[in-house]
Amino acid sequence: MTAGVREEPREAVRPRTPRRLPLPTLLALLVGFAGVGYRLALLFADVPPTNSDEATMGLAALHIARGDGFPVWFYGQAYMGTLEAYLAAPLVALAGPSVLVLRLPTLALYALFLLLSWRLTRRLGGDRWYALLVVAVLALGADRVVKNQLIAGGGYPELNPAGAALALLTVGLCVNGPGARLPRWAAWGLVSGVLLWVDPLILPYVLTLGVLLVAWRWRELAGRAGMVLAGTLLLGAAPMLADSIRHGRNPMAAVLAAGGAGSPAEWADRLYGALVLGPPLAMGFCSPGRCATWQLWWAVAFPVLLVLAALTAWHALRRASGDPGSAERVSAGVRLALLGGAAGVLAAYAVSNAAGQTPIESSRYLSCLAVAVPALLWPLWQAARPLAEVAASDRPAERQFAEVAVSEEGGYRHLPEVESIKATGGRAAGRTARVAGVGALAVLAGVLGTGVAATVDVVRAAPAVHAEADRHRSLVDTLGALDVRNVRGGYWTCNRLTFATGENVVCAVVDDDLTPGFDRLPAYRREVSADPDAAWVAPAGSPLAARLDERVGAESGALDVVTVAGWRIYLPRR
Repeated sequence: MTAGVREEPREAVRPRTPRRLPLPTLLALLVGFAGVGYRLALLFADVPPTNSDEATMGLAALHIARGDGFPVWFYGQAYMGTLEAYLAAPLVALAGPSVLVLRLPTLALYALFLLLSWRLTRRLGGDRWYALLVVAVLALGADRVVKNQLIAGGGYPELNPAGAALALLTVGLCVNGPGARLPRWAAWGLVSGVLLWVDPLILPYVLTLGVLLVAWRWRELAGRAGMVLAGTLLLGAAPMLADSIRHGRNPMAAVLAAGGAGSPAEWADRLYGALVLGPPLAMGFCSPGRCATWQLWWAVAFPVLLVLAALTAWHALRRASGDPGSAERVSAGVRLALLGGAAGVLAAYAVSNAAGQTPIESSRYLSCLAVAVPALLWPLWQAARPLAEVAASDRPAERQFAEVAVSEEGGYRHLPEVESIKATGGRAAGRTARVAGVGALAVLAGVLGTGVAATVDVVRAAPAVHAEADRHRSLVDTLGALDVRNVRGGYWTCNRLTFATGENVVCAVVDDDLTPGFDRLPAYRREVSADPDAAWVAPAGSPLAARLDERVGAESGALDVVTVAGWRIYLPRR
């Protein structure tokens, strides 16, 4: 009866313990979901406020969805690619034109940036707790930050995830080990080419990471890898190159002109805008539309931390093993490249006239400083972590000072890179380590605290932004009820109105003196000019409304006015 029965090994019947996420990874996941959820809630509250530039990208998406056109550039200019329009076009085709639909792809790009930044932090040797810190910093959303990340106005939402992807690909290409390398070379070239088409603001990172690849893998680049990289880079930049050849345009000249090359600003104003206002605004430490004095502390901390992080990375690079492909050496090299890219972005902004002319709004040009956060905060973490571990554990301090994170990919350990935190330096070194740790914890607390305060300011301002969006929806409904199809209005009115109505209302731009203004789509002006019953639209209390009020009256040829909350509609008397 039992001859055919075989005893199973114990391992086969032992119940498997379910695999659990480590606590810091789970917390990072929750913080990441909170960051995405916060931004989704802002979108439903119409925050950040939209404008006609974003609507211009929406009109491009609408035209792509209908098959009416496939624009290469943002309408009315020869730079800034329309990638966001192509990403949003399928959603616009399904759900119709709306700001929410236009911004869903940018929200997805932000979520991708969080994921890539977490992964990049781990690949650069950071432990899970440090990766959690990086995610927490990037999850905060001050005014300028959420505008850069969510407004589909061209260029900014896609820069950060693409920059983090390039850094990750660079790590994978430089570290020794088996793997399919040609697909990574292809991806690196394709992402770089697309970035050059979309917005050259990311170019400093492309250059510094590219220099690192040449230094580490020049032999591969001399062969098939170089051909693959060059081919995919040209493929990514193909829309820009084809249009430039076809029309004889120079996109770089257009970018320089947009930076204010035609109207010089004083150097004092440039440096103030770039070095004092720029970093706090770009990193999310300021209130909506302004920076309070106490929020400017990051203007002092940022350059100091940038230099300290660069020196730390350079020291680690020189101390690491001679093998260029060792994980320690690659980690230090990529961190140094990221910091060099951040410095290049800041320097390019400082020499532009935009930094001196419109520093609050133009700080968007520094949005890709966030790509360098895993490298920028590294020395603070290295100094603060041993102090935190000593306070939280009864283990010997010598053992804690010697411990660092183990890379998931590289499987390496290395001593902390700040020599003063070594436990072998005696009492003086121990006191220095404690002072450095306390200072680092204070700066990290300041980063999180200031970011939280600026994020709260955005939430407080949300009802007013939502109310303004409701007033604009009332304007759209009123125009529909009046059967108005063609209007004239200011620049910041026209394309927003046209997109909100799905081109059921077409608007031509006029200046405050009623003369023709800048139309990004000239066809709209031709259509409005052909309509003798075209109306006028102006925000209540604006200079344009004051000028049009002079034409309201009972005499022949005067205008009739219809008042909507926050808006005035002027109709020609029939």
